[in-house]
Amino acid sequence: MRIVKLTKETTGRLLEELLERSPNSYGDYESRVNEIIEQVRTRRDEAVFAYTKQFDGADLNAGSILVTEKEIQEAYDQIDPTLLDVMRKSLVNIRSFHEKQRQQSWFTTEASGILLGQKVTPLKTVGVYVPGGKAVYPSSVLMNVLPAKAAGVERIIMTTPPDQAGKICASTLVAAKEAGVDEIYKAGGAQAVAAMAFGTQSVPKVDKIVGPGNIYVALAKKAVFGYVSIDSIAGPSEILVLADETANPSYAAADLLSQAEHDEMASAILITTSMELAKKVSEETDRYLQTLSRSEIIQKSLDRYGYILVADTMDEAVAAANEIASEHLEILTKDPFEIMTKIQNAGAIFVGAYSSEPLGDYFAGPNHVLPTNGTARFFSALSVDDFIKKSSVISYSREALEPVYQDIVKFAEAENLTAHANSIRVRFEDSKK
Repeated sequence: MRIVKLTKETTGRLLEELLERSPNSYGDYESRVNEIIEQVRTRRDEAVFAYTKQFDGADLNAGSILVTEKEIQEAYDQIDPTLLDVMRKSLVNIRSFHEKQRQQSWFTTEASGILLGQKVTPLKTVGVYVPGGKAVYPSSVLMNVLPAKAAGVERIIMTTPPDQAGKICASTLVAAKEAGVDEIYKAGGAQAVAAMAFGTQSVPKVDKIVGPGNIYVALAKKAVFGYVSIDSIAGPSEILVLADETANPSYAAADLLSQAEHDEMASAILITTSMELAKKVSEETDRYLQTLSRSEIIQKSLDRYGYILVADTMDEAVAAANEIASEHLEILTKDPFEIMTKIQNAGAIFVGAYSSEPLGDYFAGPNHVLPTNGTARFFSALSVDDFIKKSSVISYSREALEPVYQDIVKFAEAENLTAHANSIRVRFEDSKK
């Protein structure tokens, strides 16, 4: 990995490079995505089936697009029982964590006849997109479905691309069943997003679409936002490791590579105050690359978006980490909890030598759907909050309104909204007679 002195200039150049990976930078794909969305919006099932044949090689129709209970049972017969056991342990942790995020409606009252409050209501129907193809991610099923279940969502549907035989990966189906998905549809790509956004004869329209996907899925979610809600427009994965001279270089190198293997556009950055550690981590990454199965992808990722930045002080390192606002941030320092208190911008923070990033991906409980491309400055991890809506509740009695109604009238008239003013004033015309 390249080793670079940390300065404002190097941080600025790095930020520019990272932003190039954002789906917002891929305008060349947008016209194709928009065409797919329009075809599905107008032709509905017909377009979904045609694109599934074109992109996935599967012949589907209204009778086969919905996964049957028989297919789910076959998936249970195929899955490794040990994997199922691990999946169930992980499910318990994820569900327990998200149940703690639940919010309740609240109301306050005053003797004068004022009632104010907030009514919390779960979304009615949510669509979860799950990638397929070369890689399958049952962990993403759990992470997207379980917070929706904890929120009280009434109906959760899932779409995922089939193979050429029209089948879905067994682990994906089992994860969906275990998590509580109500319906699973064999559809992928932009066409699946469009189907959930607008509804077809077979696929129901949803209120919100969540879940990761390739550039076509990301741009499709961006395009349908407003017709439905979405979680985020996720970019390639990224990790930033903050380390001092006490860090284990093997741990740091292994953790950087754990994200670089996702795809060639993933980002892996080490910021350290120790040049000696920097050199050792670079050597360790070279050593690991000799044995890892996705070494070609990792090498391309490191060549394009892999950096070791050497800072003069830990304060400079922390400042750079906050500016980069990484999806995953690991702290491998002498006093990691002290450093943690200084972190303002990160999707998820992993504290200490034994809290490596995959712990969060699979098992600990917090969500692994996280903000990318610097959006951790203003976005949060997927949570129960993403599956609820909040309505304000306002109730005034006549006795409560009368002392303040003229103030409201004055405010409305100052904005030249006379109908607003009249709506308040008319309620007290009888008192003037």
